[in-house]
Amino acid sequence: MKVGIIGGGIVGKTTAHFLAKTGVDVTVFDAGVGQATRASAGIISPWLSQRRNQNWYHLARMGAKLYPSLVAELNTISDVSYRQVGSLMFKKNPKTLDKTLDIGTKRLAESPEIGEVKKVTPEEINQLYPELTTTDEAIYLSGGARVDGRALLEALGSSIKQNGGTIIPERVTSLKAISEQWQLSYQNKQANFDYVVLAAGPWLNSLLEPLDFEVDVRPQKGQLLVFTHDNLRPDLPVVIPTGEGDIIPIGADKLLIGATHENDEGFDLSVNLEATTSMFENLHHYLPEVSMAQLEEVRVGTRAYTSDFLPFFGLVPGEKNLLIASGLGSSGLTTGPMIGKMLAQIITQQPTELDMNQYSPRPYLKKK
Repeated sequence: MKVGIIGGGIVGKTTAHFLAKTGVDVTVFDAGVGQATRASAGIISPWLSQRRNQNWYHLARMGAKLYPSLVAELNTISDVSYRQVGSLMFKKNPKTLDKTLDIGTKRLAESPEIGEVKKVTPEEINQLYPELTTTDEAIYLSGGARVDGRALLEALGSSIKQNGGTIIPERVTSLKAISEQWQLSYQNKQANFDYVVLAAGPWLNSLLEPLDFEVDVRPQKGQLLVFTHDNLRPDLPVVIPTGEGDIIPIGADKLLIGATHENDEGFDLSVNLEATTSMFENLHHYLPEVSMAQLEEVRVGTRAYTSDFLPFFGLVPGEKNLLIASGLGSSGLTTGPMIGKMLAQIITQQPTELDMNQYSPRPYLKKK
């Protein structure tokens, strides 16, 4: 069986990783331009979410649960910077903070990987993260983790190649059904596959248009600030403040702040100083000793969003052996690996971790 995957972000490469491990002949086409995963760093701590959609929560919960085993496989290849360092979540007022604590406590029975759940005082926060300045209480989860999207993709790519898979750094220009297979065209070449997975994020529209589909996916620009910040402890918790942006210490010398959520920017990848400065200023009171002079890099990527802000994935209705995934938004690093695993399970005809009917692409697709 030959499987072609268009898109080398978190979904495409985790799908390929799980397929290649089982001996499937898999090829990933990855143009690599504007990719959200490569520009991102993730806080893997979904358990305090107050989103009403329970299907999204269970997907995110299962994604967080998957990480330790996935990372154990990948860390034999290279460091993906994943570490369970704990997470600190702030809220606007004590009442909301207590409600959040109640949510985490109740979810602990279903998700023991949450670890310890507790309210922490400013003095306790200072012990966990000495550089952080605050007079507010927060909720602390010991099971919270962080991961660098760029490092994760590199490790997944190495795993795919080690297991016999192929990665082609080219953009697929056309997709069409040929007999019982799908033919992909790229760089004046063609290749045929038994299954094709479209994991191209916000670029999904251009791939489905020749098949007379319109899809409810839009681009959203995200910018992540990378600061040089020496002498950090390697186990500092990640911080989820109120407002735009998160604080993600990586190792002993990097501090990541991000990311922005910029709509109506299309596929623009230029640095927007106004948006990045606004995000930095929103968080600066937590880290007054950090300055823009320490800024090392601005990563810019394009996320995919749907009208209801929910992801979808699975088989395309009416098309044989064609699968799609998109709409992950800013939770891609949390949900993406589980989506990739389930797409691989569909292709290899294995039971999926969750009920695929709850994430069907059907509501997001329309025939012209």
